[in-house]
This record gives sequence, structure tokens and C-alpha cells, in this order.
Amino acid sequence: MDNINTIGRRKTSVARIYMQSGKGTIEVNNRELANYFPSEILQTIVKQPLVKVAVDGQYDIRINVNGGGLTGQAEAVRLAISRALVEVDAQNKPALKSEGFLTRDPRMVERKKPGRRKARRRFQFSKR
Repeated sequence: MDNINTIGRRKTSVARIYMQSGKGTIEVNNRELANYFPSEILQTIVKQPLVKVAVDGQYDIRINVNGGGLTGQAEAVRLAISRALVEVDAQNKPALKSEGFLTRDPRMVERKKPGRRKARRRFQFSKR
């Protein structure tokens, strides 16, 4: 299997991954996974698709991710890995789709409107 490239997005985070068969190393922005995502929960989010289709430790994955916060980045990586696994084997698609790993979460921050304090919050009303 040669290199598979996919993109995942979440909020303002964009993750580009390069996946090839190997020993199971995951490198995020030239750093080890545990080093980049110190939280155990975020590491689990990144590995969810690999564990779901039982291929954890079979692919070397290099990830470039930028924008947003750590949670958004982890979920963008999860989407990219899921898309790559479907590209490798179409039989993986039903299992990943049922878990919602192939769905791009469209929620974004609502823009601030003029005449308001935030997107929807109005300024404090003063009677006097």
C-alpha cells in the first residue's frame, strides 16, 4: 500500500494525514501523539477509528494539523483517519459511519453582530 492522503476538518481546525502501512507510529506536527495531545481522552479520540476497525498498530500516520483548539484538532484528525481507512478498504465504511466518524461536524462559531455584545447577547438595559 502506498501513501494515502486525506483531510479532516472541525470548527477552524484542518488536519492533513499521510497514512502508510507500518508499525503503528502516529506523529502529529513532527511530535509524538502522546506529546502533542497530553490528555488521554484526546489520544483516545484520535485512535477511535483504528480501534473500531481493528487495525490499530498496522499503519504509520503522519499528521499536519493547525487552527482551533486541541479538541477540534483531535476530532479533525479522527475524521481524516476515518476517511483514509475507507479509502484503504470500503468494507470499513459501515462500521465507521454507524459511529459517526465519517460525518463532518458543521458547527462553527457564530459571528458577532453589530449593535450586540456577542453574537446574540444584547447590551445590558439600564432603566435610568
